[in-house]
Amino acid sequence: MKIKNLTTAPLMVASFVLMGAVGSAAAAEEWTMLGEQTIKSIDPSVNINSEGNRWEKDVKWVKLSAEGADVQIDKVVLHWDNRRDDTVSDIGILKSGGQTAAKDAPGRKGRLTGVTVQYKILNDAKTAKLKVWGYD
Repeated sequence: MKIKNLTTAPLMVASFVLMGAVGSAAAAEEWTMLGEQTIKSIDPSVNINSEGNRWEKDVKWVKLSAEGADVQIDKVVLHWDNRRDDTVSDIGILKSGGQTAAKDAPGRKGRLTGVTVQYKILNDAKTAKLKVWGYD
C-alpha cells in the first residue's frame, strides 16, 4: 500500500505543475491595445503607430475598434516589421463600441509597427477614437 502511494505521488505533483504552466501560458494570451488615435471628420486617413517597445509586440491577430461615432472604413494597411505590408479593403461600417473581425498576422506571429486607415466618420460626428488591438 505504501509503495503505491509513493509511485503515484510524483505523478500527481507533475500533473499539477503542468496544469499550472498551461494555465499561466493561457493567461498570457490576451488582446492588448497597440495604439489609439482620435480621428477627425475633416481628415481622410490616419496613421496609428504601435506604442511602446514594438519588439515585444508579437501578435497572432489584429483588430480595430471605434468609440464615439460610427466609422466607415474603406481600407486598412497593416505595416509589419520584416514582412510585406498587408492591405485589407472594404471593411465596411464600424459601429461605435464595435470592433472588426480579427486579421491573421503573417506567419505564426508578427510585429506590427503601425496601421494606416482610410475612413469616413458617419452621422455628422466630428471626431471618433480608433484603437488597434493585438492578440498574443
